[in-house]
Amino acid sequence: MHAIEMTGTVDTEHRLVLDETLPITGPTRVRVIVLVENQDEVTEAAWLKSVATNESFDFLKDEREDIYSLADGKPFHD
Repeated sequence: MHAIEMTGTVDTEHRLVLDETLPITGPTRVRVIVLVENQDEVTEAAWLKSVATNESFDFLKDEREDIYSLADGKPFHD
């Protein structure tokens, strides 16, 4: 057995609609695991917006905090 990861949407009829066609020929039986994002989790966009507008980080606007430049350090390639 091997896994194929795809994205899709659950419609108003509770049916899964994939964004693309499956790369397998059918008819064939498949096993489906549905991973749903936790609605209580803060999204990355919401977190970034919160950090950008939070007064707690206003000290970072001070020019004295700009102690590094693009020329500092070495590139990291993972």
